[in-house]
Amino acid sequence: MERNTQKVLGYNVDILSFEEAINNVLASVNNNIGMQIVTINPEMIELANRNKDYANILNNAELVIPDGSGIKLALKLKGIKQEQIPGIDFTRRILEKFAENNLPVALIGAKEEVVQKAAANLQKEIPNLNICYFRNGYFSENDEEQIINDIKDKSPKLVLAALGAPKQEQFIFKCRKELNNAIYIGVGGSFDIWAGSVERAPKIFRKLGCEWLYRTMKQPERIKRIYKTLPMFLIKVIIEARKINLYKRDKNV
Repeated sequence: MERNTQKVLGYNVDILSFEEAINNVLASVNNNIGMQIVTINPEMIELANRNKDYANILNNAELVIPDGSGIKLALKLKGIKQEQIPGIDFTRRILEKFAENNLPVALIGAKEEVVQKAAANLQKEIPNLNICYFRNGYFSENDEEQIINDIKDKSPKLVLAALGAPKQEQFIFKCRKELNNAIYIGVGGSFDIWAGSVERAPKIFRKLGCEWLYRTMKQPERIKRIYKTLPMFLIKVIIEARKINLYKRDKNV
């Protein structure tokens, strides 16, 4: 499937529906083609602006889905209608599809008790889910070579990394050099929710695109991090949209 992407502050975002994103992944699996999937949000963009290597990883990913409501807003300001695709829902559907075909899955990240519980719950809830490997996310850079070799030995077709940005995308980038025909997704805090250690936002918050607000209410320590990022992101996307609109207007004069 040919990609249709738009730039948000210089970073690729795929313009597609939830189902098209799922079908894109399944097509790659059927053709034994690996891919890195990024569930992009404003915080990741701000991190990439301060880290050139991370920026390159984001822009070289084969699929970048608009996970954050801020990304959806940025596209809307440019006149692009795009549905928000929550990474946790997208990944859950991918897991169900992999289970249908008994394709092996690896989980890496979070605390030991969290990843264990997440794996157990997922296998209980999704019939035939084949989790061939899981490991906690508490490791140093010196441990990465051994962990990557362990993953390679298990040959998963899907690797979920819940290490937080930018570490999860950086780890995936390294892992792909040894196992390049798997699907990789950075899933942030999804393991905590699947393990039941963190409550997901009620449906009304999700429907309104305010899941981030609910998480902030539950975890006030996030306020400093979010409000250091979000206002500047919004200012930048408004300026970017205004420049684009002025260019279009002048071109049509």
